[in-house]
Amino acid sequence: MNFSETLSIVSEIMPDRVATVFDNEFTSYSMLDHEVNLIASGLMSMGVNPGDRVAFLDVNTDRQIKLIYSIARAGGISVPINYRAKSSEIEFCINDSGASVIVVGPDYHEMVLSIVGSIKNELTLISFQSNPCSENWIPYEDIIKNKNDVYPITDAKDPAIILYTSGTTGRPKGVTLTHQSITDRLLNSIFPDMENNEVVLLSMPLYHVAGMHILFASIYEGRRLVIQRQFHSKEWFELIEEHKISRTTLVPTMLKMILEDQSFSATNLSSLRMITYGAAPMPLNVITEAIRRLPHVGFINAFGQTESGSTIAALTPEDHVLDGTESEIEQKLNRLSSIGKPLEGVDVRIYSNQTNMLPGHVGEILVRSDQIMDGYWNDKNLSCSVINEGWLNTGDMGYIDEDGYIFLKGRTKDFIKRGGERISPHEVEMVLLQHAGVKETAVIGKPDMHWGEIIVAFVIKSEGSNVTENDLILHCKQVLSSFKKPEEIIFIETMPKNALGKILKKDLRNLF
Repeated sequence: MNFSETLSIVSEIMPDRVATVFDNEFTSYSMLDHEVNLIASGLMSMGVNPGDRVAFLDVNTDRQIKLIYSIARAGGISVPINYRAKSSEIEFCINDSGASVIVVGPDYHEMVLSIVGSIKNELTLISFQSNPCSENWIPYEDIIKNKNDVYPITDAKDPAIILYTSGTTGRPKGVTLTHQSITDRLLNSIFPDMENNEVVLLSMPLYHVAGMHILFASIYEGRRLVIQRQFHSKEWFELIEEHKISRTTLVPTMLKMILEDQSFSATNLSSLRMITYGAAPMPLNVITEAIRRLPHVGFINAFGQTESGSTIAALTPEDHVLDGTESEIEQKLNRLSSIGKPLEGVDVRIYSNQTNMLPGHVGEILVRSDQIMDGYWNDKNLSCSVINEGWLNTGDMGYIDEDGYIFLKGRTKDFIKRGGERISPHEVEMVLLQHAGVKETAVIGKPDMHWGEIIVAFVIKSEGSNVTENDLILHCKQVLSSFKKPEEIIFIETMPKNALGKILKKDLRNLF
């Protein structure tokens, strides 16, 4: 099944319902499906054949959403590019994917033109802008042709999207998701619902698997999708109030910004019913404050990665209800630091030294489901190293408790080895964040002649805090084994992060 068929199904069931809202332009499901047909026909007339890669680069827009479905309908493969990427990264993604077409927003024309000479393939340039300033660009409207009655037949295992990872630890990797990867979760967990009147705010970027999942799930269920170009807390509040948003997805950094924004108390948030969060570890103090200040909102911690195709485990709204006896509340607070339980249809096991680990024992998290990636584009060796007999090696370390909740313990390649002891930076970070004087932190290993590595923590102080290095080392020593405490605390003003709030530890290591 081609994933674009999910749009056509909903268009038949509820043609007049509003599908997308962007800049107060409302598009119905029937109109969206019709325009997707026109754009797909245009791409085909330009020579886009099944399997051809079509890249695009822009902030979120309704035109980008139409293009994603159109590329699939034409049999092509979408290549979303991070709009915060540098020119060298864009050049790599285009060359690695072998894209023959790129559709670009006006703010990125100059950057793309600067690398055209380094692109190996002949590249057709299309502008999302109606009247591009340069003749190098084909206007978006020019690709819209008369509806084609025949579109390529797509196999469910054909590639649909190549999502390039952020490249925080090296060159980007092209994660290939098939049509089956995308539709498996949709067809097995949701359905077009005439009774569903939810209004969803899309603030996550469409070059990220979370943004794509929000798009596909919202469209297939027949929700109204309000599109935010990119996250800004002030505009987020305005959109929530104006469109009576009921559901949204945020990364922890976004949620923290919302809670700290002065608009929080001045905005009517009564329509909001569900906030899903993920993509980075959620500090316990942030989620507990959100639960306290938004008592009418349910929360879901959705855990996944680009390679897993979508969410593989979740902490449910019920897990976020902090009531009961003292011991029950303590247990729930502990579980808030987990990623919840595996979703239906997702097999998870904890593996170490070719052995399945018992509950409570740490190992690498392996995942098996129909939604995981097909592999890395142009890298069979790397693909074979992470997928074995259908099991995806996630690279995340963790354990499962006796009740089935999964707790993360860092990355397989992120452990610090001090004097022969393996130490999880994640564990040390969680302890540091328990201190009131710590706003943000990141822990790395620093080479040391005696110990091999020592633990160094970068810390941003909470506002008004006078916490010292000795205070934090003593705090860690009281909670952790002595060898796990940081040897150095370095106070900094800002933390290097990528577009989704993940801390760039390689940039911190460069300080040494």
